[in-house]
Amino acid sequence: MRCPYCGGEETQVKDSRPTEDNTAIRRRRVCNTCAGRFTTFERVQLRELMVLKRSGRRVPFDREKLMRSVSIAVRKRPVEPERIERMVSGIVRQLESSGESDITAATIGNHVMEGLKGVDDVAYVRFASVYKNFREAKDFEALLGELSGPDGQDALATLKAHSDNDPET
Repeated sequence: MRCPYCGGEETQVKDSRPTEDNTAIRRRRVCNTCAGRFTTFERVQLRELMVLKRSGRRVPFDREKLMRSVSIAVRKRPVEPERIERMVSGIVRQLESSGESDITAATIGNHVMEGLKGVDDVAYVRFASVYKNFREAKDFEALLGELSGPDGQDALATLKAHSDNDPET
């Protein structure tokens, strides 16, 4: 394993243990050249997934990109990182076990929206607004109506309370 600090190729594993959800092995490593310490994760990959983009391009599936997208949606929300990790791991397992090696970006987005719906309403709306390319306020109104039922009042109250407490939104 190459050291991320100095590029040295000789590293030692100092500690290995399973992650909390037992889907990966967490390894603490130390570089023999610069003594830098870093963590790696080893995961089972059932199949090589390719993402079919809207443009028609095929790109390799990137778990870290998925993790970053979800992390942006839950930024400044009371959601534990472990819960996001479990959600992303679950999505990846679903995609890998689907039997398909080519997955559309829309399929991935739908899985993320379904996962976020059960985690945090504000994160769900944030992700949906980017994923579905919202352009007008009525796009948000329609989504909020879906989220809380016919009147959408619960979701509107949640978002209003969030915006009153956070000057950056």
